[in-house]
Amino acid sequence: MKANFKFSNLCGTVYRQGNIVFTPDGNSVLSPVGNRVSVFDLVNNKSFTFAFQNRKNISTIALSPDGNVLISVDDDGRALMVNFRRGVVLHHFNFKKPVRAIKFSPDGSFIAVTHGSHVQVWRTPNHLVREFAPFNLHRTYTGHHDDVLSIEWSPDSKCFITTSKDMTARLYTLDPTEGFRTKTFAGHKDTVLNAYFSSDSNSVYTISRDGVVFVWKAKPSESPLSDDEDQGPVASTSRDPLIAHVRWGIHQRHYFNQPNTKVVCSTFHKASGLLIVGFSSGVFGLWELPAFTNVHTLSISQEKISSVAVNASGEWLAFGARKLGQLLVWEWQSESYILKQQGHFFDVNTLAYSPDGQYIATGGDDGKVKLWNTRSGFCVITFSQHTASVSAVRFASQGQVLFSASLDGTVRAFDLIRYRNFRTFTSPSPVQFSCLAVDPSGEVITAGSSDSFEVFLWSVQTGKLLDILSGHEGPISSLAFSPITNVLASGSWDKSVRVWNVFGRSHAVEPFQLNADVLSIAFRPDGQELVVSTLDGQLTFFSTSLSKQTNVIEGRKDISGGRKADDRVAAANSASSKAFTSVAWSADGSCVLAGGNSKYVALYDAREGVLVYRWQISENLSLDGTEEFLDSRRMTEAGNVDLIDDRGEESDLEDRMDVSLPGAQRGDLSKRRYKQEARTKCIQFSPTGLAWAAASTEGLLIYSVDDGIAFDPFDLSIEITPQSVLETLQKRSYLQALVMAFRLNERPVINRVYEDIPYDEIKLVARQLPTTYVPRLLGVAAELLERGPRLEWGLRWVREVLSAHGRWIRERSVELASVLREVKRAVSGFEGIVAKLCDENTAVLAYLIDQSKAKEDAENKMEVDNEES
Repeated sequence: MKANFKFSNLCGTVYRQGNIVFTPDGNSVLSPVGNRVSVFDLVNNKSFTFAFQNRKNISTIALSPDGNVLISVDDDGRALMVNFRRGVVLHHFNFKKPVRAIKFSPDGSFIAVTHGSHVQVWRTPNHLVREFAPFNLHRTYTGHHDDVLSIEWSPDSKCFITTSKDMTARLYTLDPTEGFRTKTFAGHKDTVLNAYFSSDSNSVYTISRDGVVFVWKAKPSESPLSDDEDQGPVASTSRDPLIAHVRWGIHQRHYFNQPNTKVVCSTFHKASGLLIVGFSSGVFGLWELPAFTNVHTLSISQEKISSVAVNASGEWLAFGARKLGQLLVWEWQSESYILKQQGHFFDVNTLAYSPDGQYIATGGDDGKVKLWNTRSGFCVITFSQHTASVSAVRFASQGQVLFSASLDGTVRAFDLIRYRNFRTFTSPSPVQFSCLAVDPSGEVITAGSSDSFEVFLWSVQTGKLLDILSGHEGPISSLAFSPITNVLASGSWDKSVRVWNVFGRSHAVEPFQLNADVLSIAFRPDGQELVVSTLDGQLTFFSTSLSKQTNVIEGRKDISGGRKADDRVAAANSASSKAFTSVAWSADGSCVLAGGNSKYVALYDAREGVLVYRWQISENLSLDGTEEFLDSRRMTEAGNVDLIDDRGEESDLEDRMDVSLPGAQRGDLSKRRYKQEARTKCIQFSPTGLAWAAASTEGLLIYSVDDGIAFDPFDLSIEITPQSVLETLQKRSYLQALVMAFRLNERPVINRVYEDIPYDEIKLVARQLPTTYVPRLLGVAAELLERGPRLEWGLRWVREVLSAHGRWIRERSVELASVLREVKRAVSGFEGIVAKLCDENTAVLAYLIDQSKAKEDAENKMEVDNEES
């Protein structure tokens, strides 16, 4: 099995904190998710997350006007300069102070960065040239008496205006100008959040936190100099370079008149004069300037809007709500959502892949069950019927039904065609369900209790309770049905695993005793072996047919690592608290994937018992347990700085208030230590075997195999080149050309040979193809069948390969399971498309026949009338 899994996408989180940015073309929106950046393509309805990671959670991002350079800055002021087109980190840089705003100049030559009460302007590094010190400081601008909050450039890139907590805005010129003195906009009674230039640069708009907008214009030249000497700034343009010397004054005052709310964020679209404002009540509004006409007001969230952005055309508005993790894109003219996504409010507890691998279901502490599309990365549907944490989710074998178990004492079944909760299963007495399993036929569902230590079985068809299995002496931690033999295995904290023959007359029970509490169990795809993870960090393997232990893997040292802020021992010695809380078999049954309360996920060879690979799921230092060595400089007399609660220093009252309930264990911010911990709660392999997903603290992480760069050097000779493959193809040696293409393993060459083989030669080539290349040919056929236009071509390849090598494929059905699932998905997908097309054509033909008959009847009637007349 291949182990070259690489980070592919982050699905469970759409927005964490920081500012949202549109790409220059306005078709995509960039959103910070923890210490990563996600890109949501609004036109093609897809999303992806860059693989690079900042040291801590990202506080602000900026994209160059040409869309080539992306800069992401974390909470400590450490920045990454990234080639946005390729997703490659070009440079690392430390601004040495927290950055509240960073902005490229309109011509892309300079970068303005807030630096406490100062502003620094840097020259934009060349993203095409590698340099030792790419960031060159142009100038540092002073004048504010408190932290600078925002920066706005003039259209000509010659000056910029800044706003600050000191209730003023200031205008600076990029280069020294003779006779120019920094202009100050004063008069607000609260923090000035943003300031904007009008499209003609003749006006400046300043917005304060208390909901007041000041319009600034140039004072008449005859006004005395003693009036408002400090009030004035703004912009110099190429048409009038003396505008920087003009004295500015308040022309108008406007008020939003939103009671008991504060302005949190705003943005301005110069071309249309639209001012978009987000309030602390979850309401946003559009005002047209300079007339200050209210165009639109809408409540889109229950919490305050943290960030707002507008695309280049001014049609789409993007909003981010930090507390709920919401990301919304609103088209204000048609009053419709372009994008509406929200992650889980608290941790993601569990996940499950659909049988075809296209969807992932997740359950969280917020009581919601979400369905994610693995290709687009978007949430398809959210079920919120549960009233407590969701502990487990499972798909039925056909993939059209989703089951979920919750601590509210219910197991619910959801119809994924009509998107409704069609069945609810309960126990005779209220219990909390901690795990779930569905038998291979999808007719029986089981759930384990954490307080009554029993296993409940229900019929999915009738919803009736079939049986209650007793025998465990501790909470049930995990359940699993064998895919082949229909036996049920249950693991418990009483240090035992029981294998129940629930469908047999004897109801036999086979107990396995272990040395520690059982945390998770999983059957191998062929049902012949069971893996058990225990609290002592071991993975124990049992043969279900022989009822004996076959292997043990000591994994505590592999999962150890990462020191928490309050740990008294080093990371190397902290293995005692580490264990695997979730295990999963690979699709071919050769490897076991395990994750737990650590920053690592480990892949083991089940037969040899050795570690194959280990992934670190997060490098985010904002999470606890990601550092190997603690920084002694952060130790004070009061303890570690990271553990000191500084929420009382927040400026907003709602951020300082303690609204937690006494005794709350999840999401309780009343504790002194509320830093999230890096861990993996659940892990699953995709049925295709080409990806695996982990429910981590940061969301739903998806790792996939990159087959494009893999090749076998032992099967490659110097004579095999793309040119030689194409020459062989031109000679009509189709089988030889196909084998050479597979040995070369370059996807464009394989596709070219595959598509150039004549239709009449497919049967002969499929019969003579060596069995070594059968799985790869099926994979290519399935891929091109899904995305290519040649339907009959692909179906002919699949049919001939299965006919010629059916016996060989059946003998290796476990190894080829992932490829066969891909073929099934491709064929069944086209089956639905063809059926729909046939129905449409049938309806059209019926309509044409009816119209033809009606026309004939009308003509016959006219002939009869003519004869009678």
